[in-house]
Parts: sequence; C-alpha cells; structure tokens
Amino acid sequence: MSEEPDAIDVLERAEADAPLAAIVEKPRAETAIESLRAEGVYDDSRTVREDGSDKVALPVTEPPAETRVLEVVRQLEPEPRSPDLEDLLSDRGWTDAQLEAAPGSWAVIGSVILVTVPEGCPDEAELGEALLELHGEADSVLADEGIANDGAAGTYREPRTRLIAGERDTDTIHTEHGTRYGLDPAKVMFSPGNQAERARMGELGSTDEHVFDMFAGIGYFTLPMARAGARVTATEINPTAFRYLLENAVLNDVGDRVDAYMTDCRELAAELEADRVVMGYYGSGGSDEAAGEEGDGDGARTDEAHEFLPDALEALSPGGVVHYHEATPESRLWDRPLERLAAAGEAAGREFEVLEKRRVKSHSAGVAHVVVDARFE
Repeated sequence: MSEEPDAIDVLERAEADAPLAAIVEKPRAETAIESLRAEGVYDDSRTVREDGSDKVALPVTEPPAETRVLEVVRQLEPEPRSPDLEDLLSDRGWTDAQLEAAPGSWAVIGSVILVTVPEGCPDEAELGEALLELHGEADSVLADEGIANDGAAGTYREPRTRLIAGERDTDTIHTEHGTRYGLDPAKVMFSPGNQAERARMGELGSTDEHVFDMFAGIGYFTLPMARAGARVTATEINPTAFRYLLENAVLNDVGDRVDAYMTDCRELAAELEADRVVMGYYGSGGSDEAAGEEGDGDGARTDEAHEFLPDALEALSPGGVVHYHEATPESRLWDRPLERLAAAGEAAGREFEVLEKRRVKSHSAGVAHVVVDARFE
C-alpha cells in the first residue's frame, strides 16, 4: 500500500511548478515590460501585480537574461489576464492597421450588446463574435445605426439596428440599481449614458409625491421613482414602448403606483396636480438642423422640448418641481435652458427657482444633454 505524500513535499512540488515573475521597481515597469517582450520572455497570459508599495511583479515564462530585474520569484496564486477586444480580434488574425478600425466602446443592455460599427471595419461578423466572447453573459450583438427619421418609425423614434452576431431574439431584461427594464433594443431606444440620471430620479421619489412623467418610454424614470414609493402618472405614445411600460410596472411590482396612458402628454396635463414633472425628452437637439435623439422617451414628438413647458406647468402644483431636459450647444450653456424656463414661468405667471443644473452626457459634438431642476411657485 502506498504512503500518503508528505504535505511539505506537495508544497515544494507546487512551488516548483508555479509560474515565474520578475520583480522590478515601479518607475521601471513599462521599460522592463518592453525589454522582456523584446527578449521573448514576457507572459501576456497573466496580470502585472504589485509587490509591496514600490515594486511590481512582471509575469515571465523564464528568467530574463538581458533585462535588469531585482529578482525572479514564483507566483503561488497567479492572476490570469482578462483578454480585451483587441486581443480577441488579434487572435482572429486582425492586423494592427485593422485593429485601428475596432470600436473603442459599446453598451451591454441585458443580454444584448449594442455597438456602433466604425467605418472601415474589416469584418463585422468577427467583431460581433469577439464581443460575445468578451461578454459571456450576452447572447446577441446589434449594430447601432442611429434613429429612424422617416414614416411611422421616425414618428416613434425607433432605433435602426442590424444583427451582426448571436441570437435573433433580442428581447431582454436589463437591470440597473435594482430596477428591471424589459425591452428589445432593436425596437425601442435605451440610453446607457443616462444611467446616473435614472438612479438619481429614484432617489428623489417619495411616498407622498405625485409624479407626472410626460415621456415615459418603457419606464426609464417612472420605474425607479415608483419603486421609491411615488405615485406616477406616465404617458407614452409609442405602442411598443407603452407595452413594455405596462409589463415593466408589473415586473418591478409597482403596478399599483403607476397609472399609464397611451396618449400625448398634452392631452392629460390639465387634469393633473403633480408635485413633480419629469420632461425626459429634449427634441431635435442643439440646432434647428440637428436630427433628433431620444431623451428617455419615444413617440410622435417633432416639437422642441421647451414647447411642452406650458403643459408641464399646467400639470404642476404650486411649489412643485420640473425636471427639464435639453440638448444645449456648449456655447449657450446654461443660458438657453434657463431662458426657456424663465419664459415659460413668466407666461404662466409663476416665479421659479433653480435647484440644480446637471450634465447628463454628451449629446453630440459641441452639444450637451443637460437637466435643470426648477421649482415653480
């Protein structure tokens, strides 16, 4: 009968098999990595790790002969380096020149990856497959081609997308800060860049408030505010987005706090007395020629966002707050949104006070998506 191996012998064998790392001073790390690469001993499969406050451990396949290092050690718990998109495309044979046409960013919405395919992309199918490999939780990759401008699709601001990899069924559930959004990114818009604003609105909602969400979409702002306890009247004119709005109220267990109407918000404004009005749509953007993008709603809204301010104030109770979104040219920030709020207040005979001004995200070159919180007496 064979004897059990001694614990010390097992440890020594494990240490003997552990991968190597070269210890260098932190200021020399980049230079040392280049030298190790040139020497052919740098190990790209593992991450660089700190070794104390002033040194780093660089992964190597064997002790370097030409690169100056402090010492070579064995790593008992090496950390594999996660590949990035360029690594995965390089493995598929993309050259350095082709990698320059790879996208630098994309959005993961539930199980769907939404990516703008750059001009000159050598193989978008390979790009899609690499993105799926990079994000193991995703099932589909859609090429984002902007927003429809013509016909019924333009009326409802439908996204224009193409499937470039994965499953054709792109219906998914996207979760943010505990709020679940059911949607199909191929049919309705969803702006990942508005995530912080959606979370902020959830923090503002309270059980004693009545909120009017004029451009509810699939429930971008409605859901987090209702989850916080607010009672929300939500209007949405796009039938697809409205269906998701109803489903999402049930999905988030707030159906008893959301009154949803598939109608133009202006048809309902006079009937309400809201403590807070959310105007998450901002019209055609920074100039008269600018093609419109969504704020966070969908529907037949060819008017500029500020043209809805009279209706917002009609629905707003004295002392209530309007959250006014606008796509503003940098050259007119913050003058234009404040001028428009002041003009609407003057027309309604109501004084206003600015509570907060925030940048939500970049809308386009030289244009910012902003929101102003204003209290009207």
